[in-house]
Amino acid sequence: MQELMPINVVIGDRSYRIKIDPKDEEVVRKTLKTINDQVIAFKTEFAGKDMQDYIAMVLLWYATQLSSEERNPVLTPSLMETLSRMEQQLDKAL
Repeated sequence: MQELMPINVVIGDRSYRIKIDPKDEEVVRKTLKTINDQVIAFKTEFAGKDMQDYIAMVLLWYATQLSSEERNPVLTPSLMETLSRMEQQLDKAL
């Protein structure tokens, strides 16, 4: 069993200490950047709200994004890599 790694994360001006699997660090950090970027966007668009309102809006936005991606799958990096390998194998076969 792999040891969990503690990291500090910031979401909307609050700091949290969480433990994650080291292999998930990049995904967690990219997700945090997306969340915090969206908080900033909502703060710019909807001035005068408090941080809890912005985080609630981001939560709804993020859940909607995930839901729409399930309905309309896009070419993910892993899918692109798989397709590339298949293309290389086909090129070798021809």
